[in-house]
Amino acid sequence: MLLFMLKPLKVAAAILTTATVGALSGCVTNVEGGNPEGWQQITPAEVPEIAAMVPENVRQDGTFTIGANPPFAPFEFKDSQGNIVGMEMDLGHALASVMGLKFQAVDQDFAMILPAVQAGTLDAGMSGFTDSEERRQNFDFVNFLYAGIQWAKHPGRDVDPENPCGLTVAVQRTTVSETDDVRPKAEKCEEEGNPITILSYDTSDNAALAALVGRADALSADSPVSAWAVDRSDGGLELVGEMFDAAPYGIAVPKGSPLGPALAAAMQHLIDTGEYERILEQWNVKTGLLDQALINEQPVGGQ
Repeated sequence: MLLFMLKPLKVAAAILTTATVGALSGCVTNVEGGNPEGWQQITPAEVPEIAAMVPENVRQDGTFTIGANPPFAPFEFKDSQGNIVGMEMDLGHALASVMGLKFQAVDQDFAMILPAVQAGTLDAGMSGFTDSEERRQNFDFVNFLYAGIQWAKHPGRDVDPENPCGLTVAVQRTTVSETDDVRPKAEKCEEEGNPITILSYDTSDNAALAALVGRADALSADSPVSAWAVDRSDGGLELVGEMFDAAPYGIAVPKGSPLGPALAAAMQHLIDTGEYERILEQWNVKTGLLDQALINEQPVGGQ
């Protein structure tokens, strides 16, 4: 996710935010508090045998502390009171409850979350992390969803994600949409003499806003993020092409940490009770769900 945005758009975004807040940025601030209509907090009871699996340092602290970088709706964003809400936050709250812990989300720069997990200042990272082979070298990922990359465009723009040369594409910096999708395509287009202009932003909202106001031809983002932006754009954005490069999302914990199996056991409990499906369904996420708890895409022993 991004740590800066181009100054011209920063000014434009500031001017246009009041006009577009109801259409797109309602995922960040709205009078309903940010959660979807009919939303309910799902708080399962503690499961003693799973709570016993939690590492001693986490159990003594009594809090499952995670790093998140809102806005990355519907995974996480801030409501009108400044609270971090979203699908991952609801899932983290439920997992913590099963493990007999309180849940605390810490707002942190995306690039700093995994280092903080590695340093032990955070228990885990929950911020739309794609479970990749590169990241697995230093972290384990308790998977919770499969999703891919999905493009969205301003209606009327001629956009083909498979032939993007010459387009201006907005992305959130350091996400797989930038590193694994748009950047490689841009290199190929550069070789063909018809480069892509990449606009990298600090948040998915800013990237979507660039497409909404016409500064970018298209948005490349994780499929739930693109779908969320389109749903809230009041017709200003539409999905284009098919979802591709499906991959697992995961909760990042230090490599080899016993917290991973504890979280996986809690995830399996949520799957078995149906609470996992209910949490995701409240955020209109109905595809890519797991039917078994996984760590690095592998079934947990004994399940």
